[in-house]
Amino acid sequence: MKTDCFVLGEYQTNCYLVCAGQDTSDCLIIDPGFDCEPLVDYLIEKKLNPVAIILTHGHIDHIAGVNILRESFPDVKVYIHTLDAEMLEEPLSNLSLMTGAAFTTAPADFTVEASEEIDLAGIKLLVLHTPGHTPGGISLYSAEQGVVFSGDALFADSVGRTDFPGGSMKQLVAGIKEKLFSLPEQTKVCPGHGPETTIAREKKYNQYLH
Repeated sequence: MKTDCFVLGEYQTNCYLVCAGQDTSDCLIIDPGFDCEPLVDYLIEKKLNPVAIILTHGHIDHIAGVNILRESFPDVKVYIHTLDAEMLEEPLSNLSLMTGAAFTTAPADFTVEASEEIDLAGIKLLVLHTPGHTPGGISLYSAEQGVVFSGDALFADSVGRTDFPGGSMKQLVAGIKEKLFSLPEQTKVCPGHGPETTIAREKKYNQYLH
């Protein structure tokens, strides 16, 4: 699996472009945020075909690029957890009103649930429901590659904010400990913001999870 990270917009959101291999054109996009034109340009330049956009949650800094991607690649399908699905159409709940520019996009093509497996573009990702930052927050785990895309649940030395509507620190910590800390310790964590880390490192050093 080949993974490229694009750090997008003023919120420095990690958007991941995932291909099954070096020479495959079909790919997945995880969390396209603000100012994703460089991602679109890269997809066109490399002749890549985004099969799906998978959203770890519905906040604006993770969904702002959906419209331009849908316009540029009309066949791309959008996936989000059922509990965050309405955020795509609700500027208040997706927090875009806080940025001064209300954002909406068409409904997701597919909603996912906990423990569902997404099998697209030659890539298998297990949906781990890790709420607390948002009710429908998910992490995406590739057992084959030993990597988890943790969205805004788990960061290096930190965890996601829980002071937005629908947030819960108790729920977030419980989900991380139950769903993420049960993964193999060598699992690489690719978060929604900031540098990569590992499950082992966060178990040992993350002060929010002791």
